[in-house]
Amino acid sequence: MCLGVPGRITKIWNEEGKICAQADFIGETRPVCLNYLPDLAVGDYIIVHAGFALTRLDVGEASRTVEMMREYGVIDADAPALPLPSTG
Repeated sequence: MCLGVPGRITKIWNEEGKICAQADFIGETRPVCLNYLPDLAVGDYIIVHAGFALTRLDVGEASRTVEMMREYGVIDADAPALPLPSTG
């Protein structure tokens, strides 16, 4: 995701010494490397560049970023909502 779209980690695994994750970027799932931020967990929100998680966001920051991107037309207004953490 080159535009800094926040994503939510949905799965983490190790692969040959590499910490890998699957992240949901408003409806699009992508693989991500977590080696720069190895303490990330499932449910954390991240900003990714070139396949590497570089920044952790809280849910408020992630939501504000997605809404601003919608407002300025960077993200299609019909794209799914930001995946929010479960409340259960």
